Amino acid sequence: MKEKNIVVGITHGDINGTNYELLLKVFSRPGVTELFTPIIYGSPRIAAYYSKALQMERISWHLITDAAEAEQNVVNIIDVVGDEINVTPGKVTEESGVAALAALERATSDINRGVVDVLVTCPINKAAMPQDRFPYRGHTAYLGVACGQGKEPLMILASPSGLRVALVSTHDPIGQVAKGITQRRVVKTLEILDEALRRDFLLSSPRIAVLGLNPHAGDNGLIGSEEQEEIIPAISIAQRELGVYAFGPFSADGFWGSGAYTQYDAVLAMYHDQGLAPFKLLHLHDGVNVTAGLPIIRTSPDHGTGYDIVLKGCANEQALMESIYMAIDLYRNRQADAAARSNVLPKLYKNKRGENE
Repeated sequence: MKEKNIVVGITHGDINGTNYELLLKVFSRPGVTELFTPIIYGSPRIAAYYSKALQMERISWHLITDAAEAEQNVVNIIDVVGDEINVTPGKVTEESGVAALAALERATSDINRGVVDVLVTCPINKAAMPQDRFPYRGHTAYLGVACGQGKEPLMILASPSGLRVALVSTHDPIGQVAKGITQRRVVKTLEILDEALRRDFLLSSPRIAVLGLNPHAGDNGLIGSEEQEEIIPAISIAQRELGVYAFGPFSADGFWGSGAYTQYDAVLAMYHDQGLAPFKLLHLHDGVNVTAGLPIIRTSPDHGTGYDIVLKGCANEQALMESIYMAIDLYRNRQADAAARSNVLPKLYKNKRGENE
């Protein structure tokens, strides 16, 4: 009997950006539906609009009303907006935010009830999202509430080549970053990151490089005190109490410039641009945003809505494709890890007290 494909739920994100161009390009690839069973949370009508506007070959969508109806070897789609929706390419509109949230709410409901295996989200514009229903700074925070079951999410930017970057401060204004860099916060982030590297990426002894907050990692306290008072003690606690192989803090400019990041399994940056600017320079077209720490698997292309290139036909679909591939890999890795942990052999050696362990 043929193994059942992994069901990948994909939200259409912002309907005024390049997301539908990316979806059309991905699902026009020969044989792509043989690898997994896709469910697009979107709109056949919007897909047809972009297909015509971009002069792309129309895809045969398999319209379903419930994720449980998804069929293999076709592109399943659930209409989350209906016909009364206007597309305004390249613009921030209230309708685009409502449409993005409709897809997200339906998809998270389905993954929570187990009819979808993994979630891939196309980019949204946070300014368009209805603030009364989406008071979050992004997908990660929303998913922590919608799917977290009390667990804390962590954003990891990952590339197919093995570069992984996580952040202590994600979307805080730069003026608020320093006060959020505390021992407790750094230790907790290292704990979540280490667990994700072991469980989702199957790295048995991951090495994590920790960057400093200040120029030259504080220069022994001459340029700021956060390294001495918060970051170094946090690294020590993570090493001693949690068994995390954490190293640093390193001066961020020299660390990235020298290529030292290639010697580690992950990098923990203190704030958004310290980690993401180098990552996007290296992996703009194949970078993947992974939400770690949650019961679900979620990935997303590491780029924005692309308002400036809408309808130009030049949007690169590789990051979306890599997001799908990585979601599938993480799902399989997590299953393998769970199986290994459920069949642990008893230790047969004796400790110093002569007791079996």
